[in-house]
Amino acid sequence: MTRALIADDEPQLAQYLSKQLGQLWPELEIVHIAKNGIEAATKIAELQPELAFLDIQMPGLSGLEVAQGIEGSTRVVFITAYDEYAVQAFEQAALDYLLKPLSSERLTRTLERVKATLQQPPSTAPDFPDARLADALSRLLRVPSSHVPRLRFVRAAQGERMQLIAVEDILFFHADDKYTVVQTVGGEHLIRMPIVELAAQLDPDQFWQVHRSTLVNLKYLAGTRRDEASRLFVRINGHAPELPVSRAYVHLFKAM
Repeated sequence: MTRALIADDEPQLAQYLSKQLGQLWPELEIVHIAKNGIEAATKIAELQPELAFLDIQMPGLSGLEVAQGIEGSTRVVFITAYDEYAVQAFEQAALDYLLKPLSSERLTRTLERVKATLQQPPSTAPDFPDARLADALSRLLRVPSSHVPRLRFVRAAQGERMQLIAVEDILFFHADDKYTVVQTVGGEHLIRMPIVELAAQLDPDQFWQVHRSTLVNLKYLAGTRRDEASRLFVRINGHAPELPVSRAYVHLFKAM
């Protein structure tokens, strides 16, 4: 039996999709309905469903960020209210998507395509995420630099104290449940801006996304390491624990 996860912060839409899937694909088992991106990422890693329906705009992590961090073979269908220009980008990247408001006709066509893909042998079925799809997702995550000014400072909290921190002094950003952790040599600070918005406003030549929830400052990159299972980790000057690199971003470090 094929298992699926639904992630949407709109409970009514999630329940509607679950009901429609039950009618159009009775054999499909809905193993979990997640209310945000963090929960979706955790449950996908835990349950390893064959299929995940991910809303693009969710708290914690966006659907794109969740998809970028998938380590297994879960097939993703994005749920989006994006405009025609963005939809063309999804089509060019061969990404499955559903437009809001959801229609039974569109869902039927998407499910037919997904079923055909899932029936292919593992050797011929497209892997997700691979470097091509990761690059396409990265382009969708970013707004052209001419439209968004680069961040120079962030206003972050440390306890009850607010502090203005220069971006160049930040070792890395890491998304938490409701906040994003700003790590400096002096310790952790918190901001409410999600990783997806930070990625669009930071210099891509200075900050690299290495995980669905992590952006690192290359200025402080000390090196990389692979463990016995060939998982990649980065070392950051001024921060003892290593940071994991998800499979979608390993290709960034091939020249190192």
